[in-house]
Amino acid sequence: MMSLRYAVPAAVLALSACVSTPSEPMPEELRPEVRALAAPGQDLSQVRLESDGCYWYRYEGPVETTFLPLLTRDDRMICVRTPAI
Repeated sequence: MMSLRYAVPAAVLALSACVSTPSEPMPEELRPEVRALAAPGQDLSQVRLESDGCYWYRYEGPVETTFLPLLTRDDRMICVRTPAI
């Protein structure tokens, strides 16, 4: 009986690890105007608009995958509104 007391919570904890919750916003379709502004060499297939009002693209590097700011040819971030300072 004592082992069952610990087995049930352990099983619940182990199974809860199988549930995934979306923690990041889904990538969206990039508008043609924004696509025209983007510098070459950036993956435009997975771009998202963050809460700061700027576009970020998914970068898959040799060590990790992360989102980086989408930049213009003159290294400026592409934003739909200016970030609050």
